[in-house]
Amino acid sequence: MRQEPARLTRHLRVHQDRGHTVLEFRGEIDIAAAAEILPHLDAETTAPHTRVVIDLTRVEFFDCSGLRLLYRARRRVLDGQGDLRLVCAHPLTLRMLRITGLSRLLPPRPTLDAALERPETTTGPL
Repeated sequence: MRQEPARLTRHLRVHQDRGHTVLEFRGEIDIAAAAEILPHLDAETTAPHTRVVIDLTRVEFFDCSGLRLLYRARRRVLDGQGDLRLVCAHPLTLRMLRITGLSRLLPPRPTLDAALERPETTTGPL
């Protein structure tokens, strides 16, 4: 049985699913939203060997502030030898991920189920 995500801010909910901490971003992820999300993101990516999924399914707008959050999460998780996965299906956000090269470092999956079934981990430095 899945647990209802805890609302930490109006832009972030966190829950556990299949041994992963799922950070569900919501709404418009801009500089103000990133400032709200950042302390929670840091708290969830600080432990060694952490397993995190960032789910962008409910994101309506995503700018460079959101990209900075993804890069930061990736660096922190990899520094702790953990596993970070990304869920994203929005065409404009996917385009941004491709243009910046982040999609090669953090390959997006279309659904949470697809991300959690993926066996490989993110590797390599930024």
